[in-house]
Amino acid sequence: MSDRTEPEALPGVTIRPMTETDAAQVLDIYQTGLDDGNASFETTAPTWQAFDAAKLPLHRHVAVDTSTGQVIGWVAASVVSDRCVYAGVVEHSVYVHPDHHGRGVGTALLNALIHSTETEGIWTIQSGIFPENTASLRLHENAGFRVVGTRHHIGRHHDRWRDVVLIERRSMVTGV
Repeated sequence: MSDRTEPEALPGVTIRPMTETDAAQVLDIYQTGLDDGNASFETTAPTWQAFDAAKLPLHRHVAVDTSTGQVIGWVAASVVSDRCVYAGVVEHSVYVHPDHHGRGVGTALLNALIHSTETEGIWTIQSGIFPENTASLRLHENAGFRVVGTRHHIGRHHDRWRDVVLIERRSMVTGV
């Protein structure tokens, strides 16, 4: 367990746990990211029930604009395997509404995720990013993620083969 304090948020932005009342805004931001074409192999955001069932409750956060009360981004993690040896490994997604790109919202959300996972003994956060999504790759590199490798032509998306860059961040707290 970590004794780190909660990560600091940005001026005008609150980072808090995601709740069911955030569902519509979270899924709208998710769909906006999917519509961009460089966020995921998925093309349609799931239902809230499917999203809620797939994401770990302690490791999902939203960024809220304090002046409007609107959700402007989110981060969430899911288990990668039910095998006990992978109990400390999660896969994550982070999405920020395009109107709020470049403000540090993604960094604040990743910091919240890193804090919550390290507090719970998670030793690895991983994800896959399309190589064309250079902003996301930079965001993650700045948050301490490293490139593990590239899976070439791993899947088809919008009728073309896509590569995925695998990234991970190892905890500095769990001693792994």
